[in-house]
Amino acid sequence: MRTVLRRPDFRLLFVAVLASMAAESVLLLALAVWVKDLTGSDGLAGATIFAIIAPMTLAPLVGWLVDRYPRRPFFVAANLATAVLLSPLFLVRDRADVRIVYVVAALYGLSYIMLSAVLSGLIRQLVPSELLPDANGVLQTVRQGLRLVGPLAGAALYAAVGGWLLVALAMTGFLTAAAVVGPLRVAETGVPAADPRRPGELAAGLRHLAGEAALRRALLGYGLGSLVMGFTESLIFAYVDQGLHRDVAFVGVLVTVQGIGGLVGGLLSATVVRRVGEVGALAAGVTLFGPAALALAYPRLWLGVLALLLAGLSLPLTMVGLHTLIQRRTPSGLLGRVSAASDALVSGPQAVSIGTGALLVGVLDYRLLFVLVGLVTTAAGGYLWHGRRLSPPTPPTPPVRLPRPRRAPTAAPPAAVEPEVVGAPPPPGPVPS
Repeated sequence: MRTVLRRPDFRLLFVAVLASMAAESVLLLALAVWVKDLTGSDGLAGATIFAIIAPMTLAPLVGWLVDRYPRRPFFVAANLATAVLLSPLFLVRDRADVRIVYVVAALYGLSYIMLSAVLSGLIRQLVPSELLPDANGVLQTVRQGLRLVGPLAGAALYAAVGGWLLVALAMTGFLTAAAVVGPLRVAETGVPAADPRRPGELAAGLRHLAGEAALRRALLGYGLGSLVMGFTESLIFAYVDQGLHRDVAFVGVLVTVQGIGGLVGGLLSATVVRRVGEVGALAAGVTLFGPAALALAYPRLWLGVLALLLAGLSLPLTMVGLHTLIQRRTPSGLLGRVSAASDALVSGPQAVSIGTGALLVGVLDYRLLFVLVGLVTTAAGGYLWHGRRLSPPTPPTPPVRLPRPRRAPTAAPPAAVEPEVVGAPPPPGPVPS
């Protein structure tokens, strides 16, 4: 990771992404808390998260739009637009203004898809192929660290200073990202404008995902795991309440443990991709979730801590493996559509899984559901591991050895001059007439 951070252009992008990710992490939970504070309703607060997720259905259109423009200007414009679209939140006063929060949340969800799609292409243009795992690993490490502290910090800031100041801080983060990337010089190659008159351009990303063998297996395997991974969002509350017999606030401690595992996973992800390839890293991440879920079916605190460390470790491996695979196997002109489509194909099953888990935990034993999650994710990981040869490990780049400079040839010593002898005969030559 230190190698990629030595690149001045990537360091600028890293600072920009850090600013926008920080704004994102403090804002997500705070919007739901704000709605809860205004209405007193848990259901209306949960609907805020749904409003953010709902724009995923527009992912093909968003990806098509991203592919029509150069990456750097689009990244700058998207961050500026995100800062502007947050400004209506300053008008929120009471329960009657909750609809403003929902509209902003939906628009923010749309901008999140845009930023994610354009960032993938921008990384591809800035970083050579052999450093893509390091670049994605660095960003996943930051994301996991912010996920560890960001939502809680956002909720605490909302409680301390109110929603308006929190919105101002979030806007500052997006404006900072735009300002930092603005001066960046990027060779914008391979980003042709999609023809808006061709409807097939919208589905080009999905066609590429279906036609490329490694990407197809990656999304099928990860999608299968995602169908049950979301169960844990509800099961963890039953685990703490019924299994450990602790207060629901203890969930926060376990989430912190999972975040620590995520940090470790982010640091290791580039090495894993190089050892087993992108599909292999994705397989390792999904498979690790299996034993973690099985361990949570047996409620013991020490075992739960180990399980959540393992679950946290798995997430960066899956994300870095998937993102690196997409960047390496997708033409630059399609990268926006492919990234947006893959996000939708992963987020859709996860959203369904979260809702299904919330229903099932009320009628089935949570331990049985954890076993189900463990078995399905282990099977999905096995399916991915079986296809790991579709993306073989990247051999380490041998160090470049420059030829040694040759020494300049040493000048021959001057010939010895015979001393002239007085009275000696003249040298041979033409006889004077």
